Amino acid sequence: MKKIKMQNRPSGPFPTILVGADVNGRPDYTTVGACGVVSMEPVLYISLKDTHHSTGGVKENGYFSVNIPSADLVQKTDFCGVVSGKTVDKSGLFTPFYDEQGKAPMISECPINILCKVIQSMPMSGFEMFFGEIVAVYVSEDCLKDGQIDPEKVNPVMMMYPYYFELGQKIGTIYQDGLNYKKSLNT
Repeated sequence: MKKIKMQNRPSGPFPTILVGADVNGRPDYTTVGACGVVSMEPVLYISLKDTHHSTGGVKENGYFSVNIPSADLVQKTDFCGVVSGKTVDKSGLFTPFYDEQGKAPMISECPINILCKVIQSMPMSGFEMFFGEIVAVYVSEDCLKDGQIDPEKVNPVMMMYPYYFELGQKIGTIYQDGLNYKKSLNT
């Protein structure tokens, strides 16, 4: 198989997540593809731009949530990456819920929610990388099969620039579907 050299940038596919943080007392969400497992310990990482509204909430509260949206949420998911919580109140976009262990909103509409407590952070190239200990995990009951998470029932959104995919097919366009959603809100 012939290989073609490409531009030096992460190309994916990456799982698409919505990071939740309380900012100034209300939920805020941002779309992220920079998230993953750190080790076999219950620790995840996320990377947020220093300028993201949610970054301040994570720093202030010491918690963040990782919410895994299903394909039917692709427009709202992209919308959260297109607009800033500094100028648009995203608190009413989803139904938030909280766990008593930490102050970060989780999204009821997402099939999987993971609450993390920040245990370390580090700046990196205009981003803040947060390492979070998993303190609570929630899964929608209808996404389980024999007590295990069924990926087909979760139907997670994957990103591989410039598109979003669900398991096996493209379902949306990054930075476009959210703008189309935004336009529909203005009509």
